[in-house]
Formats: sequence, structure tokens, C-alpha cells
Amino acid sequence: MLTETHIMQFIATIVYSILGMVVFAVAFKIFVKISPFSVRKEIEEDQNTALAVILGSVLIGLSIIIAAAIAG
Repeated sequence: MLTETHIMQFIATIVYSILGMVVFAVAFKIFVKISPFSVRKEIEEDQNTALAVILGSVLIGLSIIIAAAIAG
């Protein structure tokens, strides 16, 4: 049975998930804008694996920071 507490927790989870995704998307857009080169061109066309690994690491770190900020 769903109680009022369960429903409120479910709504809070949805809101925090959406908030986290919005913050993540904004941070990614900022990262792409401040890069002195085209991130898409470097990864897709030039096959720059090193940039892809660095970008992935930055995104994972950003995700951890956002999750800690929202949960804490």
C-alpha cells in the first residue's frame, strides 16, 4: 500500500532526478563552449580517444558532485 510518505518520496526522487539532469546538461554545454576546439569534430571525425577518455572522466566526476550536492 502506498502511503503519503511513499508518494512524497517518489515525487522528491523525480524532482531531484530532473534537477540533476538539468544541472548536468548545463555543465556539459559550458564545457563544450569553453573548449578551444570542436569537441564533436575531435571525437567523431579525428577519432581522438584521449579527448573522449578525458571528457568521460569529467562527466563522471561532475555526476558524482551533482549527486552528492543533491543528496546532501
